[in-house]
Amino acid sequence: MNERNQNLFAVLRAGFPDDLERVAIETEQGLAYRWRDLERASAMIANLLASLELPPGARIAVHTDKSVEALLLYLASLRAGCVYLPLNNAYQKAELEYFIADAEPSVVVCASRSFSWLSKLAFQRGVGHVFTLDDDRSGSLLQRAAQHSDRHEAVERRDADLAAILYTSGTTGRSKGAMLSHGNLSSNALALQRYWDWRPDDVLIHALPIFHVHGLFVASHGALVNGSTMLWLDKFEPRAVLERLPRATVFMGVPTLYVRLLQEPALTREACAHMRLFVSGSAPLMIETFRDWQQRCGHAILERYGMSETVMLTSNPCRPEDGERLGGTVGRPLPGVQVRLAVQGGAATLAAGEIGGVEVRGPNVFAGYWRMPEKTAEEFTADGWFKTGDVGRFDANGVLTIVGRSKDLIISGGYNVYPAEVEGYLNELVGVAESAVVGVPHPDFGEAVVAVVVPKEGATLDAAALVAALRGRIAGFKLPKRLFVVNELPRNAMGKVQKSLLREQHKASFAA
Repeated sequence: MNERNQNLFAVLRAGFPDDLERVAIETEQGLAYRWRDLERASAMIANLLASLELPPGARIAVHTDKSVEALLLYLASLRAGCVYLPLNNAYQKAELEYFIADAEPSVVVCASRSFSWLSKLAFQRGVGHVFTLDDDRSGSLLQRAAQHSDRHEAVERRDADLAAILYTSGTTGRSKGAMLSHGNLSSNALALQRYWDWRPDDVLIHALPIFHVHGLFVASHGALVNGSTMLWLDKFEPRAVLERLPRATVFMGVPTLYVRLLQEPALTREACAHMRLFVSGSAPLMIETFRDWQQRCGHAILERYGMSETVMLTSNPCRPEDGERLGGTVGRPLPGVQVRLAVQGGAATLAAGEIGGVEVRGPNVFAGYWRMPEKTAEEFTADGWFKTGDVGRFDANGVLTIVGRSKDLIISGGYNVYPAEVEGYLNELVGVAESAVVGVPHPDFGEAVVAVVVPKEGATLDAAALVAALRGRIAGFKLPKRLFVVNELPRNAMGKVQKSLLREQHKASFAA
């Protein structure tokens, strides 16, 4: 690797094995991509991008289904010195219109089924090039790339140069584009490689989408920078994962995936005997899921904490000598990352167990939001720490627990109520599968606590009985003033409960 070139592709490429004939990615259709295939194909796509004579810092917006070729397009974009813009393939026309208008990409790549309307939208917004890419290795992108050389020298980039823009989910207000640099992403990939003890013979089951931090920057980077084989699933399917466990050592998933795997009788200690590491993130892992998994599989799931603006921040330990994995916690700060808790009015030193706003800094923390200097300034402290918007507490050993989002904080009658605390008590009640707690307007208290509960399969729940069961276990001001039993909670693509929708749905509960 050129020591002067800090292009993220060059960092990932340095991790490829010496034997490029080894299998890098194996798909569920039985296709085997060698490391040489990744090298050559990404070079051809990078040369195609270079031939378009794009402006410096050109954005490549990608709205496709998951495929190995989509991953190759990401590597090629880095290699060509462009800025990668992954877009959730569930986004619809109005959402894409906003992203294209805001990011002003030079290139849009989409699935063929979307080409007719998306190309029109893109060209109206001044996009110069629109290509198609499908999950069956077809599309105009690959047809054009096939005409180019399979040799390409990665464009020189510095740590601070922009590598990707990730739009936040936009559950409140406009979606914001988090600008992640080559240094942000490479520093985090290398830190996780060491902290999670990646080994030469590790094999990753990749069952996550690749438009998000978890699937693209944690899972894919982890395998690529370590030269590890990926068993590639276009989408999560429990039995497909179970079939691959005997050949794998690492699995990464959101909590919902672990819940669904626990529903499979074939999930046993024997099935997991070859596995080394199960990682969970992107949403809180319920303590019941953590315990059930440990009892059933003999593995303690490693929960970690990160966000679009920072990649990974903290992690439960990987090696036994570094300590125990504690369910319901997100571990300690990763090497090179600093985490502190702040209280309103100043960053006072908080004692163990005291709750404060989570603030972070480190080489992984983004520089700001795309074309939003005012919003960027709001989200950083005067001394340069990023305000995550999460609320947490440290225990006496420096282990962090996230108790909620600051915007989710409920102030009822002047008292602070942290939803995660109430949810924890609700989830322990007999028959409760999961819960979500939100605050809604109340004429007397300002805000009132409302709980939405999902029953376990076969269970019948009574709202009044659940509230009565909480009485005496938590303070009266924390008790839900209304409780609703529903079949499921609304979630986004990464499994996070969309509390903004719940607040909207129940906002008139206490109207006069």
